[in-house]
Amino acid sequence: MAKEIPLRSQVAENDKWDLSSLYPCDEAWEIDLKKLQKKIEEAGKFKGTLGKDPANLLEAMKWLSDACMLGEQVYVYASLKYAAENNDPENQRKIGVISQVYTDLMAAISYMDPEILEIKNLSKWIQEKEFDDSRVYLNKILRQKEHTLSPKEEELLAKQSELQSTPQKAFGMLTNSDLDFGKIDGQPLSQSTWSQFMINPDRDVRRRAYEQFYGTYKAHEQTIATLYAGSVKQDIFNARVRGFDNALDAALYRDDVPRSVYTGLIDSVHKALPTLHRYYSLRKRVLGLDELRHYDVYVPLVSSVKTHKTYEEAAEIVKNALKPLGEDYVRTIYKGITTDRWVDRYENKGKRSGAFSSGGFIGAPYILLNYKEDVLGDVFTLAHEGGHSMHSYYSKRNNPFLCYDYTIFEAEVASTFNEQLVAKYLTDNAESPEMKTYIIAKQIDDIIATLFRQTMFAEFELLCHTQQEQGQPLTASTLRSTYRGLLETYFGPEMKFEETSDLEGMRIPHFYNAYYVYKYSTGISAAIALSERVLNGGKKELEDYLGFLKSGGSKFPIQTLKGAGVDMSTQEPVDAAARKFANLLDQLEKLI
Repeated sequence: MAKEIPLRSQVAENDKWDLSSLYPCDEAWEIDLKKLQKKIEEAGKFKGTLGKDPANLLEAMKWLSDACMLGEQVYVYASLKYAAENNDPENQRKIGVISQVYTDLMAAISYMDPEILEIKNLSKWIQEKEFDDSRVYLNKILRQKEHTLSPKEEELLAKQSELQSTPQKAFGMLTNSDLDFGKIDGQPLSQSTWSQFMINPDRDVRRRAYEQFYGTYKAHEQTIATLYAGSVKQDIFNARVRGFDNALDAALYRDDVPRSVYTGLIDSVHKALPTLHRYYSLRKRVLGLDELRHYDVYVPLVSSVKTHKTYEEAAEIVKNALKPLGEDYVRTIYKGITTDRWVDRYENKGKRSGAFSSGGFIGAPYILLNYKEDVLGDVFTLAHEGGHSMHSYYSKRNNPFLCYDYTIFEAEVASTFNEQLVAKYLTDNAESPEMKTYIIAKQIDDIIATLFRQTMFAEFELLCHTQQEQGQPLTASTLRSTYRGLLETYFGPEMKFEETSDLEGMRIPHFYNAYYVYKYSTGISAAIALSERVLNGGKKELEDYLGFLKSGGSKFPIQTLKGAGVDMSTQEPVDAAARKFANLLDQLEKLI
C-alpha cells in the first residue's frame, strides 16, 4: 500500500490512458467545442419540415447523427479528463462547459421527436433502403409516442436536464474530493483504499478503518440524505410528467423490460437467502469468530494465500483466460489494455474511485482503474471493464451511430461474462489446493457482491422510491432504517451490525442513476448461463455470443439476449445462478 496517493503529474505516462484517439490536445477539443456550438445554432432549420417528404427527414437524420456524434466526442474527452483529475480547475471548467453545451444541444433538437411522431406515413417511409442507418432510431421514437410531450414541453425539460444531475455531481464531489477519511496506521483511508483495509487480515485494522470510514459519513449524513432524496424526487417527477405511474415503470420502459423481471429477481434472490446465510455461518466458523461483524465479510477465507499481481501480469491473465472468445477478441483487448493505452491504471489525487469503461463512437473504449497489485479482485475488474470496452468495440464497428449504443442491461452481461472466464482459468491453473480454494471462495464472494448485494441495493431503491411516491418523505433516519432492515434480511442471524452499518446505503454512487444496479444481478445471471454455453459448446455458441456483442442497440435487450441463448424474461437464469452459488459453497465446505 502506497504511503501517499500521488499527484496526477507524478504518474508515469504509460500508466495513463492516451486520449489522442479523441483529441491530440486541449486546443483541438476547444475547436470542436466551437463547432458543436455552431451546430446547435443550425438545429432549428429543420423545424416544420420533417414531415414534408422523406428527403427532408433523411437530411435531418444525417445532421442529427453528425451533431450528436460530435457532441459525444467532445463530452467523452472532458468527462475522462475530469474523472482522472477532478480537482484540476481546468478539468472542472471543461466538464462544466460541455455539460451546459450538451444541454443546449438536447434543447435545440427537442422539437424533433414530437414532430417526427406527427408524420402520418413514417412507418412506410422508413422501410426504404435510404433509412437503413436511422430505421432503428426512428422505430424507437415511434414506441415513445405515448410518453412524448409537446415540442415546447420537451424543450423545457431538455433545458433543465443539467440541473437534474446536481445531486449526483454534489455527491461525487463531496465523497471523492471534500471528505477527508484520514489515515490508519499512517496509510491513507479513501474511497479507493477502502477495499484494501477490508481485506486486511488484522481484524483490529479492519475495525478501526470501518469505524473511521463510516464515522466520516455519519458527520455528513443529513447532507447526503438530502442529496439522495432530491435525486429520488427528480426520478418521480420525470416519470409522472411523461405519464408513467411510477419511476420503476419509466426506467424499465426505455429497455422494454417487463416489471416482472425486476420483481422476479428480488423474489428469486429471497428464495436463495438461506444458502447465503449458510455461507455466513461458514465464514464465522472458518475465521474462528464469536461474532461475525460487517467488517469481517470481505477478508479472504483462505488466509495462507497471498496474491501479488502486477498490472502486466493481470493483463496476461486476462489474455489467456479469454482465449475461448477467439483470436480477434483476445488480440484486440490485449493490445488495448497494454500498448494502446486504453487504461488509466493507478490511483492519483483527485481521481474518481472505482472503475469504469467509457468511450464513444469515435475514439478508443477507455477504462479507468485504481489498480492495486495485492487485490486479486482488481484482475477481475480489468477483465470486467475490458468486457465493456470490447462490447463497445464490436458494437460501433457493426452499427450506424444512431443505433450503436447498447443498454446497460446488456452491458453488464458482456463484462461479467469475462469475469466468469477469468475465474475458470485461475481455478484450472491453480498452483496449489490452497489457491484453488482461494479462487472458489473468490467466485463465491463475487456472486454475493453481484447477485445478492446488487439485488439488495435494487430492493432498497424500490422501497425508497415507493415511499416517496406514497408521500412519505425520505430522511436520514428513514433511509438508515430501511437499509438496516435489508442488511438484517440479507446477512441473516449470524451477523452483528455496528450502529453505523446502515450508513453504507449513503455511500453508493449508483443510487443516483435510478434502477441501474439490478442490471448487475441480471447481468451475472445471464453471463453465467452464456459463459457455460460457450465453454461447453462449439462454433455456433461462440458466434451467437459474438453476435450479441455486435448487435449494439439494434434490438431491445431481452430480444438480443434470447438470440445469444438465454431468456431473461423468466426467472430461470437467476435461479440457475443461485444454484451455481450453492454448488460452489458445497465445494468450498469440502475443501476447507
